[in-house]
Parts: sequence; C-alpha cells; structure tokens
Amino acid sequence: MSNFLTLFQKEFREAWRGFKFLWMPLLFIFLGISDPITNYFMDDILAAVGNLPEGFSITLPELLPIDLLLASTGQFQSIGLIVLIATTAGTISRERQNGTATLLYVRPISFTALFMSKWVIASLLGIVSAVAGYIGSLYYTAILYGTVDAGAFVQMLATYCVWILFVTAITVMLSAMFKTTAVALVIATLLLPIGLMIDSAIGSYWTVAPWKLATYGVQFISGSTSEHYTMTLSITIVLTILAIMLGIVFSKKNAATTKI
Repeated sequence: MSNFLTLFQKEFREAWRGFKFLWMPLLFIFLGISDPITNYFMDDILAAVGNLPEGFSITLPELLPIDLLLASTGQFQSIGLIVLIATTAGTISRERQNGTATLLYVRPISFTALFMSKWVIASLLGIVSAVAGYIGSLYYTAILYGTVDAGAFVQMLATYCVWILFVTAITVMLSAMFKTTAVALVIATLLLPIGLMIDSAIGSYWTVAPWKLATYGVQFISGSTSEHYTMTLSITIVLTILAIMLGIVFSKKNAATTKI
C-alpha cells in the first residue's frame, strides 16, 4: 500500500503540474455546453449568416433533454475520448522510452502498485472531466429545454464513469504492452473511437458490447433503458478487470526494455 500511495502522489503531482486537471475538464465542459447552446440559437445563427434564398425556411425538430444529453455524449465519445487516450497512451511506454523509468525500476517497487497508480490517475482525470462536462451540459439543457430526473442523471453519469474506467484500463494496458507510445495510441484509437464508429454503423447486429454502454446509460433519462444494459455493464467490468491484470503482467515483463 505504501508503494501505491507514493507512486500515486508522484503521478498526481505530474498531472497537476501539467495542468491536466484544468484543461481536460474545461475541454469536456466546452463539449458539453456546445450542443444545447448551438441548437437553441440555431435559428438566430442561420438568420445572422444570411445568404439564404428569399422565402426559404428551415423547420428544426423540437428537441428534448435526452436528445441534448445524447448529443453531448457523442461529443465526449469522439473528441473527448481521443484527447483522453492521447493523454494517457504514453503513461508507461514514454517513461521506458526516455529512460526515466530506470529511476523507479532500480528500487524495490511493486509492478501492481506501479500500474494501478497510473490507471487510477488516468481514470480520475477522465471521470472528473466527464462529470464536469455532463454538469455543464445538464445546466444549459435544464435552462433551455427542461429539467431531467436527478436519479436518472446520476445513473447515466455512473454508467459513463464505468465506461471511462474501461477506456483508461485498455489504454494504460496497451501502454504497458508496447514499447512505443505511437503504437499504443494507434491501437487504442482503433479499439475505442473507431470501434465506436463501427458499432454505430453496424451495431444493430449485436446488442451487447462495451461500446454500447454510454448509449444505454443515456436512456435512463427517458425513464427506461435497454434490457441488455445489465449484461453490457457486466461484460465491461469483467473486461476492465482483465485489462488491469494484463497491464500488470506486461508492466513487469517489459521492464527490461527500458532505455538506460
């Protein structure tokens, strides 16, 4: 436990000094508030842009709070997810590449504590950012479109936090598995953001997959969710635990690849 606390403090200081806990939540807040505000003032935006043919009119659909929260989730799952992956993909491999990991490996550290400290910080960063983004989205959604049930919002938020834990576990595992940050980043992008795109395109052929978890979570706002939610949540948690276990194994196995 002492190893973990020491390494956790080290990782937290590095993230704090790099202002990650400032700019990442601000990014998610911007992504979260952009859809409610943009959609509400869309008529004014189109009128200000002008250059429309005389007599031309656009009838915009009437949006509900769940539509705006779903749109914000889409922003988090694209731009936000890519930035989070890019930020954490080198958390282990980068230290091995530049040789700074040598300062850790010469000491009697636990590789379990090493991996867990990096995963916990990455998860904390992602969860804080997602919560800030959803609160920003909910604030403007409630003002402009109407309120949502508080319990349903908490369920949605908790579900997305499980998805964040899965994303960071996979990303940090890949960072431990591969020698270079670039390879870990490419594979994480293929598995997660591009995996989401594939799921949205042809995901109707299956109903249970971690990539569907965030969408199922948003459905709580409508008062119900998919019958496949529990199975999807369970599989995501199991895969997260498996990724953590593999990450610990590869952290120890690839320690010898550290540059001196």
